[in-house]
Amino acid sequence: MPTMKRLATLLILISTVAFAADADDNAHLLKTRETVWRAWFADDIVTLRDLVPAGTIVMSSDEAKWKNQSDVFREADEFHAAGGKLLRLEFPKTEVQRFGEVAIIWSVYILETETNGKRTVSTGRADEVFVLRNGHWTNPGWHTDNVK
Repeated sequence: MPTMKRLATLLILISTVAFAADADDNAHLLKTRETVWRAWFADDIVTLRDLVPAGTIVMSSDEAKWKNQSDVFREADEFHAAGGKLLRLEFPKTEVQRFGEVAIIWSVYILETETNGKRTVSTGRADEVFVLRNGHWTNPGWHTDNVK
């Protein structure tokens, strides 16, 4: 019987360590997701080049054309050049699915921007794909839609 107790204790310890590792990894993943969003609004192309790889595919509501990495960089630059500023970014609901070195983040987002003194609040949903490459997460694709 002492062997069964040791086995049960070992299984509990392993599951606790695995849960803590998943929580840490998800925290890093969610931090990377927020970094991508903030880098776009700040026109931080250095960070975007690191996190949004070549081959990226982006789909947005009400836009027929799918976008790629260069579109992402160009639109970030256009937003910033027009004086756009991010005032608020929130993800009130987020779910993460992990499949080895691939993760999908499903979210509801709220963002507030200001351009030329005009404030706009947008809410929507985002489905984002992340891939773990060389020890860090990259964001090679996403789909967003606005909730009206």
